[in-house]
Amino acid sequence: MNDYMRESLSYYGLYKKMFQVKKSVRPERISYGRNKDQYILYYEPDKVTSDKIIVWVHGGGWNAGNPRFFDYVGQCIAKEGYRMVSLGYRLSPKYKYPCQIKDVCNAYRTAIEYLHRKHVDTSKIVVAGPSAGAHLTSIMCYSPKVQQKYQVDISNIIGFIGSGGPYSFRSDQSKTVAILLNQLFRKGYDRRNGEPVALMSKNHIPMLLIQSRHDGLIEYACAEDFARKAERVGNACELYCVTDKKNTHSWYTAGMFLETRKENKGLDKFFRWIEEL
Repeated sequence: MNDYMRESLSYYGLYKKMFQVKKSVRPERISYGRNKDQYILYYEPDKVTSDKIIVWVHGGGWNAGNPRFFDYVGQCIAKEGYRMVSLGYRLSPKYKYPCQIKDVCNAYRTAIEYLHRKHVDTSKIVVAGPSAGAHLTSIMCYSPKVQQKYQVDISNIIGFIGSGGPYSFRSDQSKTVAILLNQLFRKGYDRRNGEPVALMSKNHIPMLLIQSRHDGLIEYACAEDFARKAERVGNACELYCVTDKKNTHSWYTAGMFLETRKENKGLDKFFRWIEEL
């Protein structure tokens, strides 16, 4: 069975597990704009065991999803003892890029300001995202042009984790990704201004790229392209190849948060990498 078919058949299992997640933490919602998707969710664990804060941006092909839908990710991360902020953004095709990166940057600034008001130490931030979320967060973390334009201070970001990210817009990309990119960018837009591999510059933030060779949607070579660019500019990068049997795009990007660290090696790698920062 090809990987695209495996991806399509995986959704039932994902949704079934999503509805079984126990909600132990009630997140706080903070709006940063008038659009229904311009909000963040803040998760405060019952027992905080880490001084690191995870800022997470959801995937969904840039045209679907929101922090509330991915509540189970916040529940999983809070269960591990981390404070976590989930950022929402306006969706395509109604809203064209760069609306999405503008929102992510504004949401990030809102999150930091909110944490400061709560007297939470924000000196150790780990930014993470799957799929479209990996695309957007990688740009925020590694593009000086974007940081300057949207006034993002990355000095307290100590790590970046991207899962299944379309970091390069390859000619051999899947038809699904090609359609999604056509929805994301307006006609005539120079896509290099929204391509992470083209925008990356050297800075202090180490990265972990989690990618599967059986993704079905995103080519493994996208992560290899990004890793090679990181090496050229001098950014620390680790490329982790998914070894779990549930290695389709949705399962290893966001679905892994529906399992335990013992069950899912990718999830264990996610937390171990953060612990070792």
